[in-house]
Amino acid sequence: MSRAQPVVVEVPEQPAAARFVNRELSWLAFNRRVLEEAIDPRTPLLERLRFLTIFHTNLDEFFMVRVSGIRQQVAVGVEVLSIDGLSPRAQLAMVLERSSQMALQAQQVLHEEVLPSLRSHGVQLVDYRDLSAAEKERMDDAFMRRVYPILTPLAVGPTHPFPFISNLSLNLAVFVASPEGERRLARVKVPLANLPRLVRVDGHPEQLPVRWLPVEQLIAANLQSLFPGMALSDAWVFRVTRDADLEIREDEADDLLDTLQQELRKRRFGDAVRLEVEDDMPEAAREALRDGLALDPSDVIGLPGLLAVPRLGQILSIDLPGAKYPPYVPRRPAALPVGSDLFATVRHKDVLLHHPYDTFAPVVEFIRGAARDPAVVAIKQTLYRTSGDSPVIRALEEAIENGKQVAAVVELKARFDEENNIVWARRLEEAGVHVIYGVPGLKTHSKVALVVRREGDELVRYAHIGTGNYNPTTARVYSDLGLLTAHLGITRDVADLFNRLTGFARPTNYRHLYVAPSHMKSQLLERIAHEAAEARRGAPAQIIAKCNAITDRDVIEALYDASQAGVQIDLLVRGICCLLPGVPGLSERVRVRSVVGRFLEHDRIYWFHRGGKPMVYIGSADWMDRNLERRVEVLTPILDHDHATHLRNVVLQAYLDDTMRTREMQPDGSYVRVSEGLDPVDVHQLFMEAKA
Repeated sequence: MSRAQPVVVEVPEQPAAARFVNRELSWLAFNRRVLEEAIDPRTPLLERLRFLTIFHTNLDEFFMVRVSGIRQQVAVGVEVLSIDGLSPRAQLAMVLERSSQMALQAQQVLHEEVLPSLRSHGVQLVDYRDLSAAEKERMDDAFMRRVYPILTPLAVGPTHPFPFISNLSLNLAVFVASPEGERRLARVKVPLANLPRLVRVDGHPEQLPVRWLPVEQLIAANLQSLFPGMALSDAWVFRVTRDADLEIREDEADDLLDTLQQELRKRRFGDAVRLEVEDDMPEAAREALRDGLALDPSDVIGLPGLLAVPRLGQILSIDLPGAKYPPYVPRRPAALPVGSDLFATVRHKDVLLHHPYDTFAPVVEFIRGAARDPAVVAIKQTLYRTSGDSPVIRALEEAIENGKQVAAVVELKARFDEENNIVWARRLEEAGVHVIYGVPGLKTHSKVALVVRREGDELVRYAHIGTGNYNPTTARVYSDLGLLTAHLGITRDVADLFNRLTGFARPTNYRHLYVAPSHMKSQLLERIAHEAAEARRGAPAQIIAKCNAITDRDVIEALYDASQAGVQIDLLVRGICCLLPGVPGLSERVRVRSVVGRFLEHDRIYWFHRGGKPMVYIGSADWMDRNLERRVEVLTPILDHDHATHLRNVVLQAYLDDTMRTREMQPDGSYVRVSEGLDPVDVHQLFMEAKA
């Protein structure tokens, strides 16, 4: 189908800033929504702390990847404008300002609300100076026995160059003066790889009450032991964030796995991009650190209170009644009761899974059952993020032991999971699995598995196509969908996809699947254009899309065109959204909502009215440039009428009705909660309470 002609209504050309939201600022707006969950007093206390750790972890990764990229553009004089017309220098200035404001607010929430509330419940973080004499003596003794032996003080001077400070490490800076008056800056790394972030002063670590001392305070109180005979200034805590993005030229890499291992070793030596310091650190110390790290004053942020907040996750293990979300046990889907024949069930009818509300067990059983079933002859699977102790990995190894043909397409370049992926990829290779590292130049992000089973005189294919990774741990906290199917057309497409990934085959014309980067984008644009054409002729037209991010300019322009044609468009976007909704003459019929809460929204659902014959797709792809043009992605149609109706009328409608976890994007790009004056509807609670 060709794309419909544009509306015969002249819309004045608008500046980029009036048509698009900056990608980086949109991401910061998402992380602000995460922070709001920590701010919200309705969130259970320990969950507020958990959201603070997530907020800071997100911000760390944002600086390691996105901010480092912008800084490189500024450094080499790149003047390519962002989608909203900002130069790299302008983006950097705005990002640093907004991220600093958010980090300061996060510290305020931690120290003025969360920690005082924990104290009232018997969980106390104490300052060294507030300990009694006897407690100090006991803690100092513990320092000498357990901490002192693994510390390495490093001073800066003519014969001591500025030390390398590893990414995200916690450090102490102190000025050291000799009796002769020579003064130097020294750095002491807090070795959190070998020490707990919090040292117990008294109490039991899993019972109340308990008192903890931040380990950096214990080290700071005993620095004299590291510099005997020297005069010391106060000690100040600081933390460095480095560029951690990888650049691999696969066409020049004879062995991708070895090349990636070399690049990972380089990652820890990436350029510094951010320096966090205690807000009372004097300018002399800040300047010395800035000079040593080659940073500008704008790259330094002074923060009150504790740094390295993600390391405070140690507190989350405490059993504090009412301080966490009530436990939730995923339900068993009615279509697959315990002990049922999974292959017989799927051969008869597709099975739709909705995690974490449905247990991930059927997915594991699909792979494990195939490994043990004498009738199964082959298993093929893509793996993006999982773990070596995953039952999926063990099942693939068992399949080899049982004589199956097993192929795994492993994406080594899954950001920040590369080292883990290398370990279990080698383990699979050693077990005899045919391990393929994807298509050169592309990330294999699709979530598909194929089982080939001999049934009588024929070979029958079974497939699982999902929106999330084959990881049972994240399946308990990520909202995802999965389809188990034996549909002839879909499973044939999956087989063709694996032939493309594992062999030397050209992209094929898939019959049912939308596959990126070959066809998906053009097919999605056709679907959007079809809705616009329907609206222009006066027929009902609607699009509902649920995904993690929307950044692709062509998709956004197509949605603007559809809105102007009269299509009602609802976008449920967890994170980045570069489209501006509700702009007169541009996007009046577009509504953008974001849900942030107990579970991480990760599923992708695309629903099109299609002239009264709706079509819905699920899969791995967001509407982002990288997903549509630089990754191997899969969207599958939901052909079972009951499942398609359920996704529209139950799943998507629940998100559209939610008033407890939803923020709605305004025409200026800001977000506001939708709960004002509305009956409380919590989408996560709805799904948890639903019957199988």
